[in-house]
Amino acid sequence: MNKKLIAKSQNHFGSTVPGLPFLSYPGALLFAVFLVGCGAGSGEPEHTIIPLPASVEWTVADTFHFTEETRILFDSTDTEAERIGEFLSGLIGNSTETMPAVEAYSTDVADGGIYLTREGASSSLGSEGYELTVTGSQVIVRAMEPAGLFYGVQTIRHLLPPVVEYTAAYPRPLFLPGVHITDQPRFQWRGTMLDVARHFLPLHDVKRFIDLAALYKLNRLHLHLSDDQGWRVEIPGWPNLTEHGGSTEVGGGVGGYYSTDEYTELVEYAQERFVTVVPEIDMPGHTNAALASYAEFNCDGIARDLYIGTNVGFSTLCVDKDITYEFLDDVIREISSRTPGPYFHVGGDEVEELSEEEYITFIERMQSIVNSHGKRMIGWDEIALADLQVGSVVQLWRPYWPSDETEDMDSAQAALRVEFEAGILRAVDAGATVVLSPADRLYLDMKYDTSTVLGLTWAGIPDERGSYDWKISDKFSSLPEGAIAGVEAPLWSETLGTLEDFEYMAFPRLAGVAELGWTSASLREWEEYRMRLGAQSARWTVLGLNFRRSPLIPWEVGPSEH
Repeated sequence: MNKKLIAKSQNHFGSTVPGLPFLSYPGALLFAVFLVGCGAGSGEPEHTIIPLPASVEWTVADTFHFTEETRILFDSTDTEAERIGEFLSGLIGNSTETMPAVEAYSTDVADGGIYLTREGASSSLGSEGYELTVTGSQVIVRAMEPAGLFYGVQTIRHLLPPVVEYTAAYPRPLFLPGVHITDQPRFQWRGTMLDVARHFLPLHDVKRFIDLAALYKLNRLHLHLSDDQGWRVEIPGWPNLTEHGGSTEVGGGVGGYYSTDEYTELVEYAQERFVTVVPEIDMPGHTNAALASYAEFNCDGIARDLYIGTNVGFSTLCVDKDITYEFLDDVIREISSRTPGPYFHVGGDEVEELSEEEYITFIERMQSIVNSHGKRMIGWDEIALADLQVGSVVQLWRPYWPSDETEDMDSAQAALRVEFEAGILRAVDAGATVVLSPADRLYLDMKYDTSTVLGLTWAGIPDERGSYDWKISDKFSSLPEGAIAGVEAPLWSETLGTLEDFEYMAFPRLAGVAELGWTSASLREWEEYRMRLGAQSARWTVLGLNFRRSPLIPWEVGPSEH
């Protein structure tokens, strides 16, 4: 049996992680977690699934009980289903005496098993949808593609008590409530971004974040791998980028970088969890780490000093030099060769040292280079100034939409909004798609409230409700829904120094972003969502997650305020 996925999951969520074992928490707290997770009480089961599925029908009379004879079964030709089955077996085995065997089947579905199958799945489920049926005698997950099977298993995980997230000291009975769920996502891009350039996160921390994202069916991890403060990925032939440019971070810390092998390992780890890594090398601005590493990237031929501050807009590659494009071609080729996903992010934001004509020429040249290496270019919304090709992606971040909200603005600000919206729509007309990351709603580094120690406020203070309780069709009414690839919540790290900081600013808001991207707008409702969100605290506590215990949410159990 291939233990790879199980072992990695347990390494990040199980008792082998320092600080995460159940012994870190009082026995009474864990008992409370167990009761909450099992849905103590009577009647319809407590609905705690995030993101909210498209259709849920409870069959209260049915309950599937796990026993020593329970098997997880897959089609003998479906290696992906086998791997997903092993992941589920590892979770169940955390809380029972035996880990369910994962076996191939070649006959009709029989009683007593958990079936992961692509047979008989409706084409309406698409590539990520699934159908989950739980009866008293069996569990069946059907999907068109492996991703759908994985998301069906993640829904099973939400239906199981939180105790499955760690290796228990003694076995506990497990059961699933009877239910029939049909589910598929609204958007194909449901992502988050980690800024590892301003403050570096080591490999194991990023893996943990991937696991947390996958739990909520997020499928994109955008890695901001370079900025003024640090270069975080090894590029063969350009050693100074990491040896010098990666040696520091905001505030003067040690910094760090991912070797080529570590980056490959990270991408593979994400891929196993159906998370596509989107690498970003920001250019032509936000490049001081590169300018400090190689003098020839500067127009005056003088290497810049390393930078540990947080200002923006002061650094730009010399766009008139051939060496700049030779370098960037090497970078894009090297990273693209190690990234199976179809995207390469070129940044393109906050460039103040170039004329508009110089900027447009640069972006269009980058688009050609990215395409030559088999990838689709994505960039921050400034790239909409250029002539974008079909397949390119604009990541909308500036909170300038809609253009008609200009009552309290001067004429210059109002004109900027109109021009901004027109530029995005022009890119869409040319065949580009849009990922929505409006800073006033989805920037996870914005403070929750004025008392939050971490974070910034320049785009507003979006609390848990502010980031969740809004409709894309209202805010972006002039943007055709077919042009929207999805949503992404960036987490910038000017004020964040540790994984615990990243977790605190991400959760609970990231769970709401996941639902924003997955669930139909007609099904999302704040009061109902906040109850499901409150129920997550039991699982998050077992996982050792450093989440914000917001006063807006009726938490069931959780850690003290940060």
